[in-house]
Amino acid sequence: MARITVEDCLDNVANRFELVLVAAKRARQLARGAETTLSWDKDKVTVMALREISENIIGPEILKETPPEEEIFGDFPDDEKTDEVVNTETKAENDETKV
Repeated sequence: MARITVEDCLDNVANRFELVLVAAKRARQLARGAETTLSWDKDKVTVMALREISENIIGPEILKETPPEEEIFGDFPDDEKTDEVVNTETKAENDETKV
């Protein structure tokens, strides 16, 4: 496993700030199961993202992509399940105040 340096990546992005944004977005994608063309070699997602940037597989264009809805809002529980939990908690609180 070769060591990836910032300088390896700066050839493919404008500056260090953009590098952080690109690498972070790509690492999140990889953590959610996105495919890569490189071999994993037991690397963490952050290292894999930097490897892809240094190999010019991923670049600043990734920042213009619209994220999927799950990435924006996360996984919210179903309304019925939420209502059930709230009703159970409210009932328990009411029972405690009667004692």
